[in-house]
Amino acid sequence: MGDMALSVLFLGGTGTISSATVARALALGHRVTIVTRGRSARAVPDGVTQLTADLFDPGSVAAAVGGREFDVVAQFMAFTPEHVTADVERFAGRTGQYVFVSSASAYQKPPARLPVDDATPLRNPFWQYSRDKIACEDVLVGAYRETGFPLTIVRPSHTYDRTGVPTLGGWTDVARMRAGRPVVVHGDGTSLWTLTHADDVAVGIAGLFGRADAIGDAFTVTGDHAPTWDQIYTWLGAAAGVEPELVHVASETIARAVPELGPGLLGDKAHSVVFDTSRLRALVPGFATTTTYDLGAVEQVEWFDAHPELQAVDPELDTAFDRLVAHARAF
Repeated sequence: MGDMALSVLFLGGTGTISSATVARALALGHRVTIVTRGRSARAVPDGVTQLTADLFDPGSVAAAVGGREFDVVAQFMAFTPEHVTADVERFAGRTGQYVFVSSASAYQKPPARLPVDDATPLRNPFWQYSRDKIACEDVLVGAYRETGFPLTIVRPSHTYDRTGVPTLGGWTDVARMRAGRPVVVHGDGTSLWTLTHADDVAVGIAGLFGRADAIGDAFTVTGDHAPTWDQIYTWLGAAAGVEPELVHVASETIARAVPELGPGLLGDKAHSVVFDTSRLRALVPGFATTTTYDLGAVEQVEWFDAHPELQAVDPELDTAFDRLVAHARAF
């Protein structure tokens, strides 16, 4: 397949990672088709063929795709083994490469050693999302071993664009900062967190499209930018025009107080994560970190300030943060 123009089917195509990868695929000259529900606020770029289906309904997807064949099928919206099992049945013999977007949160938590690389064991007892991604990988690896299904797995970590603030409270944290109120940072704020702009992740994922030497393999797709959480919050505050007051609270305490934050916190963000992506960079030499979060935070705040209707503050979370601050200050 090499460097030639490819026909690429995106299952999904309007999310944070998928929309950036669609744009990258178009820039590389590929012919792009996306399957979505057609409800996203993100505009679909010119030149993209759009099919409408419910990606969680195999019959709906089958009806939309019909008998088409593609050089590459990129699956961004599969979260359970049933989803990928249906894909194996549907696309076997109809694509030269099936790219499954898994998650770096599937890697061993807590990590036994750093940096995390492609061979780090997959085990996350804290987060069902991660365990489901592991189960998806198991199905696909089995299909590759048994029938040669042309699998490539990619594992991005925390990927952001202008629309997604990466802190525990999202825009609620920015609103607290601007009001002169303290924000809660998990742990002691010094753990390292790799976060990568979607445009950079897209270079890595799209760079694997059509590569025969990527078949049957898995690749971590993250940048090498790993600031501390204190740095992340401080950069976000600076972008918002303030110097934030940071209050550190144990991750376990936050998980007890705000249960919906628990799995993603204890199963991912609470741990220092840095990655070795040398195997990906050997295949995709152009893959690199071009946007660090000090710049990404400015992009986010400018975007939200231009869209005040999206500046959503979660009142329950805001109140929970107040309680956590009071708890921390009581000791």
